[in-house]
Amino acid sequence: MRFLDSDEADDPILSVVNLVDLFLVIIGILLVVIATNPLSPFVDKDVVVIENPGKADMKITVKQGEKLTRYESNGEIGEGQGTKAGETYQMEDGSLIYVPSTELAN
Repeated sequence: MRFLDSDEADDPILSVVNLVDLFLVIIGILLVVIATNPLSPFVDKDVVVIENPGKADMKITVKQGEKLTRYESNGEIGEGQGTKAGETYQMEDGSLIYVPSTELAN
């Protein structure tokens, strides 16, 4: 009887079956990772991902529906057009208070 048992242990097809099982587990893990990624096409939420916040090479990726928009910093201070909307004051406890401007800017 021991002779029959050793033939089963040396069967090469059993190693292939074990490899198939291993690959199925890896594929399952990868599918879970893709499904939980915030930028995944399967997620309906609007998401903003900020890479390296506050640094010169900061990148912002915005997902709205199926549209992805990527903004990259070039390390320079931004400029733009606009008007003064009010002033912000920091209190002693660290909270911020915004006071809207009552004047109309020209």
